[in-house]
Amino acid sequence: MNAATVQASARRGGVRALWAGNPGAVVQRGFLAARSSSWAVVLSGFFEPVFYLASMGLGLGALIGDVETSQGVPVSYAAFIAPALLAVSAMNGAIYDSTWNVFFKLNYGKLYEGMLATSLGPLDVALGEILYALLRGLLYATGFMIVMQILGLNLAWTAILAIPAVLLIAFGFASLGMAVTSYMKTFQHMDWINFVLLPMFLFSATFYPITVYPEWVQSIVMALPLWHGVELIRGLTTGILSAGMLWHVLYYVVMIAVGLVFTTKRLRALFLD
Repeated sequence: MNAATVQASARRGGVRALWAGNPGAVVQRGFLAARSSSWAVVLSGFFEPVFYLASMGLGLGALIGDVETSQGVPVSYAAFIAPALLAVSAMNGAIYDSTWNVFFKLNYGKLYEGMLATSLGPLDVALGEILYALLRGLLYATGFMIVMQILGLNLAWTAILAIPAVLLIAFGFASLGMAVTSYMKTFQHMDWINFVLLPMFLFSATFYPITVYPEWVQSIVMALPLWHGVELIRGLTTGILSAGMLWHVLYYVVMIAVGLVFTTKRLRALFLD
């Protein structure tokens, strides 16, 4: 029995078929590739929410005044939309790396095929790509948190907990984004991602309270992942905490698990089975 047959046999069963314990190799490869990429593209994802905050939170906010949160507590309009934009920033950073970059590597660069020809398993590849996407989300979130602190928009000490919350949000979007992208075959299919993200960004209580909608619309909005992220971050930065925030955390935990399972199975079906 030759070495290739032994490796193929090992891939078909057991934990080693999915996991070699080395997702760091995928992350390291991402850092090496980033050296030759345009940092202007990376930084653009950070400045977009900052421009929204400056134009709407500070500019339009002077005309709007205070806005009530979902708990009925009034806060300034800038303090209302800033945590929402923080959640959007984490989502955008994670989605960019877990969709467009993954799509190219999967369908054109054939990088995953090469990775899985080594000792790496599909779970190593999935976790490595997701962890790399998390780093971009963390970069955006940390920068935006500094901007919020300078502008006095972090209203409570619990705002520091928004950083791990942002990582949770980014992890959820990255894992699910990679799972969905693994089924995409053409660039035209990728347009569906923007088709979903744009209305979710606009209507997930980002710029106005969810109570402005009819009840049936509120139910739809509350099923969207970004709304859970917005409410979680907003509660932490304003200090308006509630037991319901645990449901937001649970939502993302389930989202992460579903994304990892589907991505792992998909990569294995594409390259190993």
